[in-house]
Amino acid sequence: MKRISIVDIIIITGVLIALFVGIFTLKHFRQTADKQIEAVSQIEFQVFLRGVTVTGENFPIVENEKTFITIRNIPYTELKILDVKFEPRKTFAPSSKNIVVPDPSQPSIYDAIITIADVAKITKDGAVVGGNKIKMGLPVVLEGQKYKFNGTISDVRVSTDIKIEDNSIKADLS
Repeated sequence: MKRISIVDIIIITGVLIALFVGIFTLKHFRQTADKQIEAVSQIEFQVFLRGVTVTGENFPIVENEKTFITIRNIPYTELKILDVKFEPRKTFAPSSKNIVVPDPSQPSIYDAIITIADVAKITKDGAVVGGNKIKMGLPVVLEGQKYKFNGTISDVRVSTDIKIEDNSIKADLS
């Protein structure tokens, strides 16, 4: 009879572990990644752009157009811009009322909030877009024909009125 070597023991142990994991997954003792997805829903998230320098007459990001988005240095896709709010950098005016006025020392510097829509997978941890959890503080890059701006996500809203589950649309009336 042949002696059992250490390599044979490692192979047998690996096969037995794979069998146990398969059985536990089949009997629903262990969740797989697709089981963690609770629904697919429309989301809106806002990207805050701080200190954008624009010397032209118009702000380059325009409502109802598309922008290409990069999340954590990984290109994702083009998404629709729902809303654009921008205003010049502000400062306090020296007066007794403490009013805020546009900063005359930085006339071409703007702060902007861009609202973008997408369809996301909803999990217990939040919305997942392009394999990334979309949460406040996440760095993103918005890129168009005339611009490429770095920003951070400042708000995430999951639509509660329409949920897409198993390719069918169901209205949530709660």
